[in-house]
Amino acid sequence: MAVEGKASGEDSPARWQHNDRLLTRTGPLAVPGFEPIPELRDFLMNDCRVLVIGAGGLGCELLKDLALCGFRRIDVIDMDTIDVSNLNRQFLFRPKDVGRDKATVAAEFINRRIPGCQVTPHFNRIEDHDPDFYRQFQLVVCGLDSVAARRWINNMLLSLLQYDDEGQLLEHTIIPLIDGGTEGFKGNARVIIPGKTACVECMLDLFPPQVNFPMCTIANTPRLPEHCIEYAKIVQWPKERPNDKLDGDDPEHIRWLHDKAAERAGQFGITGVNYSLTQGVVKRIIPNVASTSAVIAAACANEAFKLASSCAPTLNNYVVFNDTYGVYTHTFEYERKPECLACSRAPRNINVEPHQTLTMLLDELTTRADFQFRGPGLTTSMGEKNKTLYMTRPPALEEATRPNLDKTLQELGLVDGQIVNVTDPTSPIPLRLRLRMPTAAMDTE
Repeated sequence: MAVEGKASGEDSPARWQHNDRLLTRTGPLAVPGFEPIPELRDFLMNDCRVLVIGAGGLGCELLKDLALCGFRRIDVIDMDTIDVSNLNRQFLFRPKDVGRDKATVAAEFINRRIPGCQVTPHFNRIEDHDPDFYRQFQLVVCGLDSVAARRWINNMLLSLLQYDDEGQLLEHTIIPLIDGGTEGFKGNARVIIPGKTACVECMLDLFPPQVNFPMCTIANTPRLPEHCIEYAKIVQWPKERPNDKLDGDDPEHIRWLHDKAAERAGQFGITGVNYSLTQGVVKRIIPNVASTSAVIAAACANEAFKLASSCAPTLNNYVVFNDTYGVYTHTFEYERKPECLACSRAPRNINVEPHQTLTMLLDELTTRADFQFRGPGLTTSMGEKNKTLYMTRPPALEEATRPNLDKTLQELGLVDGQIVNVTDPTSPIPLRLRLRMPTAAMDTE
């Protein structure tokens, strides 16, 4: 490896000979119609814009691999700052960088080490960017540690799709999503072609539901210390400290949440709130092993290169990696779900009962493996008017709609076939449900 701060080689044509061997000649694995021409390298290096989401353990590897594959126009989004605990596996960072934002430091490192590469950092959340921002890119590559964030970017890319008058998907509106994930010695990579292949929502039941607590339980009937901590985080923090960004690594922030949670726990006779549990609930730490990140990032960068050049078929569409005992990989095709909440273009049917309360419906939406919403809000149309059934944000609206939680669906005026719009942190756009009620139950009223 070259000395830090010094470019590792001149940006000469010879530097990219490994790419030319793939892009200027064909082979038995090339995609039908592939035309080996020198211009392919020019497109990959000068025109293809790639967005990397996440600059942590997996994101650092992705940035390095993509830049060494020849991608020069790269943007990276990350909302975190560098902590000392990151340095053992996030190799783009040094002790002097502690406290700075990951996106900027990672971009500076890659730009310094790889001649001609232009990595543009964005120190914010993915939700801070509008659809026009995401339309700029030909590829999106994710190195995230959150299922909710994956769902959000998946739904954003689906919302960018356009169709002609006959309902045919316009190919130029497709932005492929390459997603990598790691947990300890296990990892996976998948290629998602929005509108054509299974999306993140289609594969949602591959992942066990994250530990999320329904807002109605947190607000009204807490039973666990975790409920009290979540209440302090979700309700009390934005209400009492609206100008402060919550930092799970700041001891003062954790202590504040602990004190608020302990006070609430005392009101409900709940025990078990302590500092370590508070920090664990807030940060939701996932273990990371550097070697696993390296393997998964290499797989993702390889797929990005193939998608940008068509020099070989892409992954179809999911690969699992496990090196807990030896090395094991398995590839399979995950099929699209006809009733996928995100990519089916039709409302998802959900069976409900007229006497089911709104709280019961919200609990189902947060706990079922095929939904896994984090804080759903519900609206619907009543004739020509829109009606808000329940909203978690802002606090004033949550308080105003809270009385609906104890009402039955029938008391709220909901009927069989009713379309309910679900707003949730996991999606930039509302998702639609169609309520299905038993006819016999309705007839008895």
